[in-house]
Amino acid sequence: MFASTVALCLNERRKEPTMRYRPFGRTGLSVSALGFGCWPMAGDRYGAVEDHEAIKAIHRALDLGVNCVDTAPAYGGGHSEEVVAQALEKRRRDVILVTKCGVRPPPPGQLGPLRDASRANILREIDASLKRLRTDWVDVLLIHWPDASTPFDESMRALEEVVTSGRARFVGVSNFTGAMIADCLRTRRVDVSQVGYHMFDRRQERETFPPCLEHGIGVMGYGSLGHGLLTGAFTPSTSFGEVARDWRGGGVAFGQPIFRGDNFKRNVGVVERIRKEIAEPRGVAVSQIALAWVLGHPALSTALVGARTPAEVDANNAGAELELSADERARIDAILEGAAGRVREFTPLRPAMEPWGAEIPAR
Repeated sequence: MFASTVALCLNERRKEPTMRYRPFGRTGLSVSALGFGCWPMAGDRYGAVEDHEAIKAIHRALDLGVNCVDTAPAYGGGHSEEVVAQALEKRRRDVILVTKCGVRPPPPGQLGPLRDASRANILREIDASLKRLRTDWVDVLLIHWPDASTPFDESMRALEEVVTSGRARFVGVSNFTGAMIADCLRTRRVDVSQVGYHMFDRRQERETFPPCLEHGIGVMGYGSLGHGLLTGAFTPSTSFGEVARDWRGGGVAFGQPIFRGDNFKRNVGVVERIRKEIAEPRGVAVSQIALAWVLGHPALSTALVGARTPAEVDANNAGAELELSADERARIDAILEGAAGRVREFTPLRPAMEPWGAEIPAR
């Protein structure tokens, strides 16, 4: 009897986190609170990654209940999609597969990538993506970045063609402002919006979350761990090396210089305070606190988290079932007052990695 009780207790301790699921806007789909973000496995922006390890990471995430996999042709020039195809070879119907369009390589000698959300390019890109993904359809197709040279009604009509043809079940936009989403809605329903959202980037709380809640648009938040900053793995002396190897070396994260110089050092200190004052008393990793914080916003359908190994998947997954109290969230807000490099402006027509926007003290 005693041995059985001990065994039961040990099994309880080893029990894996239970994934939670949420409505994906008004699509009728139920999406896991955590989604698997596949930008890191491109192999060209977060340092090198072995394909076989990335595939094992996806399999581990699926085994733990993750049912959303997000990729794009712009991630490694299609390489991310090819890796996803290998990982989902026998499990395609188990996932909500998301990819993107509207960003293409520039002509030789020209700077890029180029934004092109024209009808012709959207139709060309979805066919190329389906070929790389080895599937006949994707569950969600998003315009990756707004294209100022193409009217939104043309882009939305093209997305409707993709849906009508059966190549995508649902469509939407990524990195669009609230005003841009409103323009798109004049032509066709926006099913899903994907935007950056984490403790160091709260711009969407004012920019797009209100209209998404109003119109029942599913929200995918990327960069949930602050592009690695909220893992607690960095020190003030951490160096990301050349920008060509790791984009964080440029110091700017989607318009916010949170990785630059003294800003980075201050932000590492902010993360350390969150670890000591919030995570340690709960007996969890700071990454789990970061994920629980993101998932606490009612607009969020799924929080995308990148992982390159099964171990990274395990480290993140417990955050899906953690809930923060009102007091903990208030204390986190107070700690974030010390953050540096955050900006107010969300102007996605500017290049994503360009150092733009005046530094404003954290609010």
